Amino acid sequence: MFNNFEFMHPQFFWLLLILPVAAAWYFWKRNKITAEVRLSSLKGFKAGSGLLAKLRPVLFVIRLLALALLVTALARPRTVDESTRTKTTRGIDIVIAIDVSASMLARDLRPNRLEALKEVASQFILERPNDRIGIVEYAGESYTRTPITSDKSIVLSSLDDIKYNSVIEGGTAIGMGLATSVNRLKDSKAKSKVIILMTDGVNNAGFIDPVTAAELAVEFGIKVYTIGLGTNGTALSPIALRPDGGFQYGNIKVEIDEALLKEIAEKTGGLYFRATDNQKLEEIYDEINKLEKTDVEEIKYTNHDEKFRPFVIGAGLLLLFELLLRYTVFRSFV
Repeated sequence: MFNNFEFMHPQFFWLLLILPVAAAWYFWKRNKITAEVRLSSLKGFKAGSGLLAKLRPVLFVIRLLALALLVTALARPRTVDESTRTKTTRGIDIVIAIDVSASMLARDLRPNRLEALKEVASQFILERPNDRIGIVEYAGESYTRTPITSDKSIVLSSLDDIKYNSVIEGGTAIGMGLATSVNRLKDSKAKSKVIILMTDGVNNAGFIDPVTAAELAVEFGIKVYTIGLGTNGTALSPIALRPDGGFQYGNIKVEIDEALLKEIAEKTGGLYFRATDNQKLEEIYDEINKLEKTDVEEIKYTNHDEKFRPFVIGAGLLLLFELLLRYTVFRSFV
C-alpha cells in the first residue's frame, strides 16, 4: 500500500518536536495558575460544569492535532508512479551459420558438438531481444534454415530442429556457408550486420572460396565472428555407418583450419575463437554478446499524485471543531 508513498519535504517533520514542548508548557501553566472565584451561592450553575472544566484541555489537544496535520501537509505527502518505455535505436541483424556435417556429432563436447552448440546458441538468442536473427546451416552445401526475423520463437524452434541428416551433401563447405549468410544480410538496412560462423573442420567442399566469401562480407559491411569447435588432440567421432543406421565411433585427430578462420575474422573486422569444451563455448558467446551492443533508449515517466490536501482539510475541520466547542460547550462564564 505504501510502496510508492513519499514525502517531498520530510525536513518539516522536525516541527513536530514543538508539539510535546507546547503540551508540557500548557499543562504546567494550567496547574500553576488556577483562577479562584468566591461566590456566596452556586445556585444557577449547572451541575456538570465541574466535568466540563476537567475536559477543557481537550480543546488544546484538538489544536495540537490540527497543527500535526498541517506539518504533515507541509511535508508534501504524495504517491509516485514510475513507468518506462524502451525504444531500440540501433538494432543488429545477426546470422548464425552452423556446420551440420557428421563430424559435429563428435563427443568431445557434451553430449556432442552439435547439441552443445544448440544449447548455447539458444541462450544467446534469448539474450538478444531487440535484434533480428537468422540461421544458415551447411555441410557440403548450404541453405537458409530461417531468414532473419525478430520472432525469436521461430528462430528457437528452427534451431532446436537442426539435426545431422544425409540429405545435405557431405563435407565442410565453409565458403558456401559464409556466402549464403552474406546473401541473407546484404540487403539489410540495420546499422550493424554480424555473422557468427561455426565449424569443426577444414574447407573441403563447395565451389565458393571462403576468402572470396569474406571479401563479399567486407563489401556489404558485415562483420564475421568465427568459432573453431573441437578439443585439442583427438576426439571420439563418427567413423562409419552401422547396418542399423547409427554411427560407429572412433578416436580421430581434430583438424580445424584456424589460419583460415582467423583470416576471415580479421578481414571483416571480427574475431576468431576456439571452443575446446562446453564452458569455453559459453564464454565465447558471452563475449560476442558483450561486443555486439544494441543501442536502447529508455524513457522514464514519473507521475506524482499530491496527497497533502486531505491533511489541510482535516486540520481546518479540527480547528473549526475546536472553535465551535470553545464558544458553545466550553464557553467561559468568567
